[in-house]
Amino acid sequence: MQLGFVGLGAMGELIVPRLMAAGHEVTGWNRSRAKADALIAQGMRWADTPREVAQTSEIVFSIVTDSKGVRAVALGKDGIVSGIGKGCIYIDMSTIEPDESRAIAAEFAKAGAIMLDGPLSGSPVTVKAGNASIMIGGDEQAFERVKPVLLAIGPKVTRIGGNGLACQMKIAVNLLLMVEVICFGEAVALAEKGGVDRAIALDAILKSVAASPVLGYRGPVIHEGNMPEVPRADVTLQQKDMLLALNLGRTLGSPVPLAAAANEMMNACRGLGIDGNDFVVAHQVYRRLGGQA
Repeated sequence: MQLGFVGLGAMGELIVPRLMAAGHEVTGWNRSRAKADALIAQGMRWADTPREVAQTSEIVFSIVTDSKGVRAVALGKDGIVSGIGKGCIYIDMSTIEPDESRAIAAEFAKAGAIMLDGPLSGSPVTVKAGNASIMIGGDEQAFERVKPVLLAIGPKVTRIGGNGLACQMKIAVNLLLMVEVICFGEAVALAEKGGVDRAIALDAILKSVAASPVLGYRGPVIHEGNMPEVPRADVTLQQKDMLLALNLGRTLGSPVPLAAAANEMMNACRGLGIDGNDFVVAHQVYRRLGGQA
């Protein structure tokens, strides 16, 4: 198929090669062209605007940081909506507010196109390995049309419901992931404070019923005490998602006290100037608070 991809950052630069490897032709755009050079060398076509991407594509993807960014590439000057054909499908994979996603979808409906929210769950490591999961919100028939393409990105593709519901589910999943990793650091710091060797504490946790894939990924980082040069998800990015969870909880009247606590730990990371690291760095905050650093 003729596919378009807008946003070639940490995730986009990994997704596009998977789509091309599956036999699709991809046209891409990014605010900074330099990030696209490696993909162009692999066979991706370049377009000068999101509009040009849409004009040549049956399905257009985007993945950017926040709802402001989505509005800019989707509805702004030379945006996707101005170039997309009737009956074509736009899939936004960003993690944004459900209501914002629904409002943007309504603009695409006015243009005779279909928008699906399709946030991706996984880190660059899982995307590269082909193990990411994708949640879809929107029209069921459109979902069935795009599902074969999505399976080239990852093996777990699920329709959550109507427009915006995949965004809502992604926020809920990220809340769980965030709290789990923060609590992981808290538990290890507590064990260490009581005299348990860090390596032994990590081994015990990762062999227990509390173990999970996300803890397995980050256990070695805590063990070594050195943060990776390229974070899987840095403090700023994760805090953005926690603020989405807090706002969604306020809007829906659903309590999210653990999200609030996790957000405060991110504030502590920022205050200590270590927010450029993967958010598992919260373990170091717990050690400092407990007098271990």
